[in-house]
Amino acid sequence: MSSSKPVPLLKDELDIVIPTIRNLDFLEMWRPFFEQYHLIIVQDGDPSKVIKVPQGFDYELYNRNDINRILGPKASCISFKDSACRCFGYMVSKKKYIYTIDDDCFVAKDPSGHEINALEQHIKNLLNPSTPFFFNTLYDPYREGADFVRGYPFSLREGAPTAVSHGLWLNIPDYDAPTQLVKPHERNTRYVDAVMTIPKGTLFPMCGMNLAFNRELIGPAMYFGLMGDGQPIGRYDDMWAGWCIKVICDHLGFGVKTGLPYIWHSKASNPFVNLKKEYKGIFWQEEIIPFFQAATLSKDCTSVQKCYIELSKQVKEKLGTIDPYFVKLADAMVTWIEAWDEINNSSEDTSSNKVSEAAK
Repeated sequence: MSSSKPVPLLKDELDIVIPTIRNLDFLEMWRPFFEQYHLIIVQDGDPSKVIKVPQGFDYELYNRNDINRILGPKASCISFKDSACRCFGYMVSKKKYIYTIDDDCFVAKDPSGHEINALEQHIKNLLNPSTPFFFNTLYDPYREGADFVRGYPFSLREGAPTAVSHGLWLNIPDYDAPTQLVKPHERNTRYVDAVMTIPKGTLFPMCGMNLAFNRELIGPAMYFGLMGDGQPIGRYDDMWAGWCIKVICDHLGFGVKTGLPYIWHSKASNPFVNLKKEYKGIFWQEEIIPFFQAATLSKDCTSVQKCYIELSKQVKEKLGTIDPYFVKLADAMVTWIEAWDEINNSSEDTSSNKVSEAAK
């Protein structure tokens, strides 16, 4: 471990959101990088279980009882027994930026053996513009040692505001259950030293385990859907959010980046359990993705909230014929926006009734 602590970027402007059902021992490895930031821990499952957090971290912790108390009837839009519950942390944050990470993700090393400060790289991605309207063949032109290549329009070189930074993983790749079953021993050892903007009009499978975003630009669209307990589908929470945010970012002129930083994904989930969760989604996605590819938003959609409400109506109308679940999901999308606006337009601090969890 490095002996000197890095100077934290955006220390007072960023929250780290972690969904969990277990003690957060994994934070010890992240201590040099996370210790000076505020954490929002969203405890899934049994709310009577006590989650232990290592000493020295500044955090607030919400369990299901807290979610029900804060949101009341609107708590129905927050998933239970699924990591999709993390989006409650996005809602109650008061910061401009969010970084979310899973508790089985550890610090990775670059090819030279240096530990990767994933959070620092995400922040750099978010603070620099994106290039969604014209692809730069040297990838990120704002990075040191790169630039716009010959033929890149000068009128587009200012770029677009970056809303999302999507990081990757070494070791256990983010595969679906069928791919896990046929490649049980496959590990990702390839470190690609690149960040690129996903072009306008192109969807991508967003993974929520190493993800950062500008909450002020795109936060209300970062809803991870209805998954887990009582729902017919799981493991599509982050991808659902990714399809929604990409359509909205394209409409509003924001950029989405993918590539660096890498984390070390330590644990492969059970492919048979995953298959049970994903089964319907594997069929449904063949209709869901064309829906999002064809989705357009009206000129009246000038805010993320307006975009999201219009998208929810299209989900109900066009995907509701596939399965009644999508009608329920569309209603939950509206409830999510209502809850988001209530929490974020109110002067009340949602954590004000909580005992301080910070271990100073």
